[in-house]
Amino acid sequence: MAAFFIWYLIVSLLGGLTFPLAFHLFPILADRGYTLARTAGMLVWGYLFWMFVSLGLARNDLGGILLALAILIGLSIWALITHYSSLITFLRSNLPLLLTTEILFLIAFGFLALVRASNSELASTEKPMELMFINGILQSETFPPQDAWLSGYAISYYYFGYVMTAMLARLSDIPGSMAHNLMTSLIFGLGAVGSFGIVYNLLSQSAIGNRALQIANALLAPLFLLLVSNFEALLEVFHRLGLGWAKNTATGEWSGPFWTWLDMKELSQPPAEPFGWTPDRYLWWWRASRVIQDYDMQGNHLEVIDEFPFFSFLLGDLHPHVLAIPFGLLAVSVALHFFLGGGRGKINLFGARLVVSPASFAFAALTLGGLAFLNTWDILISTALITAAFILWRAHEDGWNWSRLEDLLLFALPLGAVSLLLYLPFYLGFSSQAGGLLPNFMFATRGAHLWVMWGTLLIPIFAFIFYLGLKKPAPPNWKLALTIGLGLPFILALLTLLLGLFAMLLEPDFVNGLLAAQQMNAAQFLGATSLRRLAHIGSLLTLLAVLIPSLAFLFAKEDEQEKRNKFQTSSPVTRSSSLRFVFLLASLGALLILAPEFVFLRDQFGYRINTVFKFYYQAWMLWSLVAALGTAYLLQNLRTFANVGFRVLAALVIFSGLLYPVFGILTRSENLKPPFGYNLNDFARIQRENPEDAAAIEFLLTQPEGVIAEAVGGSYSYYGRVSTYTGYPTVLGWPGHEAQWRGGYELHGTRESDIQTLFATARWEEAQSIIDRYHIRYIFIGNLERVSVPVNEEKFALYLKPIFQQGGTVIYQSP
Repeated sequence: MAAFFIWYLIVSLLGGLTFPLAFHLFPILADRGYTLARTAGMLVWGYLFWMFVSLGLARNDLGGILLALAILIGLSIWALITHYSSLITFLRSNLPLLLTTEILFLIAFGFLALVRASNSELASTEKPMELMFINGILQSETFPPQDAWLSGYAISYYYFGYVMTAMLARLSDIPGSMAHNLMTSLIFGLGAVGSFGIVYNLLSQSAIGNRALQIANALLAPLFLLLVSNFEALLEVFHRLGLGWAKNTATGEWSGPFWTWLDMKELSQPPAEPFGWTPDRYLWWWRASRVIQDYDMQGNHLEVIDEFPFFSFLLGDLHPHVLAIPFGLLAVSVALHFFLGGGRGKINLFGARLVVSPASFAFAALTLGGLAFLNTWDILISTALITAAFILWRAHEDGWNWSRLEDLLLFALPLGAVSLLLYLPFYLGFSSQAGGLLPNFMFATRGAHLWVMWGTLLIPIFAFIFYLGLKKPAPPNWKLALTIGLGLPFILALLTLLLGLFAMLLEPDFVNGLLAAQQMNAAQFLGATSLRRLAHIGSLLTLLAVLIPSLAFLFAKEDEQEKRNKFQTSSPVTRSSSLRFVFLLASLGALLILAPEFVFLRDQFGYRINTVFKFYYQAWMLWSLVAALGTAYLLQNLRTFANVGFRVLAALVIFSGLLYPVFGILTRSENLKPPFGYNLNDFARIQRENPEDAAAIEFLLTQPEGVIAEAVGGSYSYYGRVSTYTGYPTVLGWPGHEAQWRGGYELHGTRESDIQTLFATARWEEAQSIIDRYHIRYIFIGNLERVSVPVNEEKFALYLKPIFQQGGTVIYQSP
């Protein structure tokens, strides 16, 4: 576990070095950016390193990493000199907050590292792809880094998170196969302190409770964000107990009307006997990420992904949506900073005056651009959040008038442009699979499935909304909220119809193929899908029940306290005004969940699977913060029986939400007794399962880099393993994923068939031409090659030099 402590020290030192800069950037937040310092440090440090290497000002090595760190330190030294007195005062007066933050980070980072060490495999799902990115970056001399699964080409993916991972791996001198698991753990730790800081700042600004209670209640944020999961595990327990099932003694058949009605794949099947408490069905924990069930009009099932954070951490994926978690929270903090008036300043923009400080504007652009580079999907909601927060602050100061439109244009357009320009080298080499919006006619989420997915967050959110509706801290604007909330579904339905009409005009073959597959004409299709949407109206009603009150409180009229504060002081912060930010998060979360009911982003999947996945994940981040703040607010404000009742309700919800991580960890770690012990390095698994491959890979890492020829096969498999663990480029790795990243198979050319020919042909001339075409340096022949292709090794033995041989594995080197 030495590597764990090295990473802990590096990242903690980074946070300490960055804090003076964060203190300067977040003057209005109660924590002055302390809980954000590590994440902000990773962003600035990673950006400087990436940009210097991309521009040729530094190399992708330890020197380049330290150069970027030196510049970050220089910025912080300037901030420290500027704010020395106030910073020292802050540190002395906020020791409980600082200690809680440090303890929380250590516990969260250590907890997930232990979870990953109990099952550190990187063989399933897309973990080999993520490891390939990390090792490919480690082996690249400059940026953009090489794509180790398509020799001769750079990565065409959002790879910023993998650059940060590779930086820490190089600095700590550990292999990528260990850095992958440590980075997953680090993201968990950064997410814990980031969410804690947001809710602490909101509680502090809202004057809810004393300082100790604010710190304690803010710990609900990492609980709801990172640990509390959906209700699927509770259903697994009920199913395993046999609840709701009856056996016909005559036929021996089981019936479960509730489970049949619920319609959640394996849960619709009778439970295994004897009954028990612990879910033990193979891959039961996977079902929690597939709660939403979509069917076409012929009844054919289509899988939908609805991941939530702890599923990702249990699985061990280091995908961009996971890497972006702490940076998404950083964007929320930037938005809160603007909302509270902390970005106040002046920028003269071509004669126009933007009332934002240059430092706040620049850091917002850096954050938004970084999110696009980390996980492109996140930039839309983060831009909307930060822009909305800015406009709401301006409206709070100057009212709602046409000047707000000017503010919107002067803020949003330059912010978007600068965020793109800051990361321009990335966009020059990036090709996206997304191809615009498509209408969603067929797929409407059932209310039951929506509540299974979101119930653990919806219950505290609804309780919070109900309480505020009774107490009315500020007069809610129900007229505006109802107008927007009830009009929005009609606008989205109209957008769906217009997109469908455009598709009929511009892509008639696509539309006709869809109608033919459903065995309907256009009128029948429209009628049937409309009836289905009405039958599944529960999900829409649930979302509107969140959205409409949230909008009403967001646009609530100013109370007397706010009016006095506005005219008598320079601070815009009041208890009710800071609560409005919570309802901004709630509103945007509801919109993210509502949008895939009507439209989805066009990609290779052809339906809403990926849109639901990415939008739901971002919505979980937002709603978890709302649920945490709402729970803290109610615990502090409810009295007598209402307080007791809510505590019981909250305890039941949290208990139900924690069933998934508890049983999931026990399942994945084999009851905390992993058969091969605790180990963060996945390469130990390769050494056990494929010792010849492991020895050959270790040998290659001692040789000069070169293109590798290895067997080509499908995605989610062991194919591409040599390039994955070395970072050396292979001719072709996972063909399907390369096509997905690049929008088609054009760049593949004949690579897959050429590699098969290289191994199988008996003619040296034919093999040599392929070697020359792709500049192949190493020809790797292992057990996978021998079972995948009829290998004719004689030609290699005659004309090339074997530089490694162990058992049935041999590596030939071409001159």
